[in-house]
Amino acid sequence: MLKRLVVLCALFVLPAGAQNVIAIRAGNVIDPARGTVTANQVILVENGKIKSISSEAAIPSGAQVVDLSHEWITPGLMDAHVHLTLTELTGNAPFESFYLKESSTYRGLRGLRNAQDLLHAGFTTLREVGNDADYATEDVRRAIQAGMFEGPTILSAGKIIAPFGGQSNAIPPEQGPFWHYEYIDADSPEEMRKAVRQNIYYGADVIKLVADNSPFHFSVEEIKAAVDEAHHAGRAVAVHVYGGEAAQNVIDGGVDSLEHGFLLTDEQLQQMKQKGMFLVGTDFPRAHLDIVGTSGGILPPPEVLAPKIIDRLRRAYRLGVKMAFGTDTVIEMPNRSRADLMLDYLAVWREAGVPPKDILKCMTTNPAELLRVNRERGAIVAGLSADIIAMPSNPLDDIEALRKVNFVMKDGKVVRQPQ
Repeated sequence: MLKRLVVLCALFVLPAGAQNVIAIRAGNVIDPARGTVTANQVILVENGKIKSISSEAAIPSGAQVVDLSHEWITPGLMDAHVHLTLTELTGNAPFESFYLKESSTYRGLRGLRNAQDLLHAGFTTLREVGNDADYATEDVRRAIQAGMFEGPTILSAGKIIAPFGGQSNAIPPEQGPFWHYEYIDADSPEEMRKAVRQNIYYGADVIKLVADNSPFHFSVEEIKAAVDEAHHAGRAVAVHVYGGEAAQNVIDGGVDSLEHGFLLTDEQLQQMKQKGMFLVGTDFPRAHLDIVGTSGGILPPPEVLAPKIIDRLRRAYRLGVKMAFGTDTVIEMPNRSRADLMLDYLAVWREAGVPPKDILKCMTTNPAELLRVNRERGAIVAGLSADIIAMPSNPLDDIEALRKVNFVMKDGKVVRQPQ
């Protein structure tokens, strides 16, 4: 009886070294950092990380084999400017409408749904830059990290820090500071430091400021206070700003990324290049702007903004400014997922003259550096987390190939396979 039990147990034990190993037969592996392709590789994945990648690697007996020999393989995509919990009310609705009508719990559930949809579309890392109610995204992130749900890696900003009033204007005083549901007021260097600390206390991975939503804007001293406090805590600082003196203060303040920057001058872009600052341009397609309108007065009219976006993106690319793909998608359209809408931005990059290889770099390697995760993910390299996607055609020839992602691996777990 004992002998039979030993034999049966042996049948269910994988050979040494093969447990938890996935072997990917990779037809074409793209290195976005260099824009190169290596054919016929074997990627070995073990315990969530890339163990090796080689044309000569032997597949361990008992390993799970994934055949992507006819596919194009890249690191997982990243978006450096998302609002997972937010769907803006369009038409003539005031900007504040969305957070007056929805609870943090409801917003968190929306955020989880959007995060999972984006993962299945190939976005394995996201930077959530605020407008997530009362720290709803922090709970979404914790639930994913705890293994309750599958989802992408999320870095979240908590509440947006702004001068008095958040992103509201001219609200009657008897309504009270209702914007505190989404924002923290900071109107001095001391208040800025306190706001940064509050966000970090409640779980923020990155600090987000709004610099120029009102006739008044942050001073250089206030920006520097935020940067100093955040950097000492190991957090980067992202700032919503369009241009002008407010943008100059942001650049002089030493932040990590400018969000939007629609009105930046060539001189300001050159300063960003010299300082190594990233531009996360949120380069809206005109069709999206027509739906959003002015977003309750926050954006210029679509007919004014659309050409400025393309012009600024073209100039930033020509000047060699570091850029990371970011979409700021907050709308919904019938029969289209949020990922579909985010990938609409690719057409704007193409119109601005950015080649596919550089677009892909701005969706992988560059944001990994900006998000400070490049030692963990963002490349298909031994030792990094196995965030891997694949598609039937080459995105270096046509970046629209990213719409056809049919394989997604997140931290070594297969979450989507070709049918």
